[in-house]
Amino acid sequence: MIDLPPDAEQRLIRRLRRIQGQARGIERMIQEGRDCREVLEQLAALQAAARQAFLFASRSYLQACAQEDPAHAVPALRDLLEALKRLPS
Repeated sequence: MIDLPPDAEQRLIRRLRRIQGQARGIERMIQEGRDCREVLEQLAALQAAARQAFLFASRSYLQACAQEDPAHAVPALRDLLEALKRLPS
């Protein structure tokens, strides 16, 4: 298994914590009966943030994999491509 470099790991964790905060904010908006359009806009922002976190993690893992163990770079790239196929368009 290839680990993320500590700086990339911390950046990813910060992104995920922001996403958690966004999700809690959206939950509050729904409970408060906020306008549907506002909720949908925030859900779209949450989706975009999650996609960016996915892309950041993917790049970071591939870079770490290629540096630490080049023999695993090709299988890691295949795994990434499979994960990309599961993303909504």
